[in-house]
Amino acid sequence: MNGRLNGKTALVTGSTKGLGRAVANAFAAEGAHVVLTGRDKAVGESAVAELRATGGRADLVVADLTEGLSAARHVAEEAERLLGGRVDILVNNAGVFPLAATADFDEETYDRTWTVNVKSAFFLTARLAPAMAAHGGGVVLNLGSIVTSHGLAGSALYSATKAAVESLTMSWSAEYGPQGVRVNTIAPGLVLTEGTTEGAEHLEAMAAHTPAGRPGRAEEIGPLAVYLASDDAAYVHGSSFTLDGGWTTARR
Repeated sequence: MNGRLNGKTALVTGSTKGLGRAVANAFAAEGAHVVLTGRDKAVGESAVAELRATGGRADLVVADLTEGLSAARHVAEEAERLLGGRVDILVNNAGVFPLAATADFDEETYDRTWTVNVKSAFFLTARLAPAMAAHGGGVVLNLGSIVTSHGLAGSALYSATKAAVESLTMSWSAEYGPQGVRVNTIAPGLVLTEGTTEGAEHLEAMAAHTPAGRPGRAEEIGPLAVYLASDDAAYVHGSSFTLDGGWTTARR
């Protein structure tokens, strides 16, 4: 590792496992002090302990982002406290991905999905991006999805929330970019994580026909996230980066 994030502080939501943890691991390996978030305290403490055991600087904020604004405020305030008063990098990764026919969703699932995937990102950014600007700049990374540009049956609710996130990236880039805060999106494709284990065979079958010929691994998101969070990406604003092994290309 090259220490590209030495001296930086980062908050990665939904980071006790899966893609979020992979991003947190990559940030810590590059020198950042990282705050992880999650609902399960035991899982979170284990993740933090593993990062610290490898020499990383990490802390945990236990929070349930389905609680909306109050949870977002709690996470932001605790992250600032743990990180010495400032958050340089915010990764809006926390998300849920219910899959079902549109007619089968109930209002509770609809509201929960929008709260975790969009509302939490909205209010965390609203709280932290102005503070970043006041400190001279920062980075916001949003996690999108390839489903926003390709229709998949059963993904209507999830896809709508991720389309909203990509739209927020562009709006926030226009709003905060002139103040020194860069905002971009990473849009993963077919990635094997703890959350996709049950559908691993299906993912592998779908990915077999892509240029990469396989699903992605969670740790493969880390290098791209580090690049976008680092000064190497100083001229990168309001963009969405697809990381899908060529899946979208193969479907054109």
